[in-house]
Amino acid sequence: MWPDKSNSGNQSFRFTVTPDYFRSNAIPSGSGMRFSRIEIRQIAISVLVLTIAFAIVLTGDISIVAAYPFFFAIMLGAAFVAVLTGFLLHELMHKRMAQSYGCFAEYRMNLMGLFLALVTSLIGFLFALPGAVVVSGRITVEQNGKISLAGPAMNMLVGGVFLVLSLSVYVNPIVNLVFYTVAFVNIWLALFNLLPISPLDGSKVLFWNKPVYILAMAAAVALFVINYIL
Repeated sequence: MWPDKSNSGNQSFRFTVTPDYFRSNAIPSGSGMRFSRIEIRQIAISVLVLTIAFAIVLTGDISIVAAYPFFFAIMLGAAFVAVLTGFLLHELMHKRMAQSYGCFAEYRMNLMGLFLALVTSLIGFLFALPGAVVVSGRITVEQNGKISLAGPAMNMLVGGVFLVLSLSVYVNPIVNLVFYTVAFVNIWLALFNLLPISPLDGSKVLFWNKPVYILAMAAAVALFVINYIL
């Protein structure tokens, strides 16, 4: 806001309004990730729905949920940790990388994809398209590739760490079940998201750099095979 004295008889004021998403872009990249209220709400809804869906699938059968509520509660806890590390960290890495390039980046849920996750979990498998980080701004092909790779890379890191924990550290059956579940979900998500199919992350990484894509996919496949064998 600043004064306009073009009219000598009266002093008036003109206002400049900057939309929230432009205002957030004006913050230096080093100030950390920025979240809007709508984004936080949609993240919370997505985490809740995915946790329930994963818990149903991990339990094995919808009838077991009612027959063995304590077992389902354990699976619900394991699913919650798996979703936080597998889904949420994946999306946050996309967001952090995009914002470091000065882009607007916010998560937006896909209501139909979340509904599909619940429906498929009830029949024994999980197919989920919960949403994605929407990125807006001027970026290069390389930057877009790195933004896309950040999510699966985090999944591989977390999956590898928890796979080692599940094989080398024994606490008790419940904790080790959580270790294994977190490892499996993260490794599976990394492999799935690296498939070279648009709009999955793999298609953007492949378009940017084929050797990097081959290396990333090889690492994801290796983790998946090791997890399956051991």
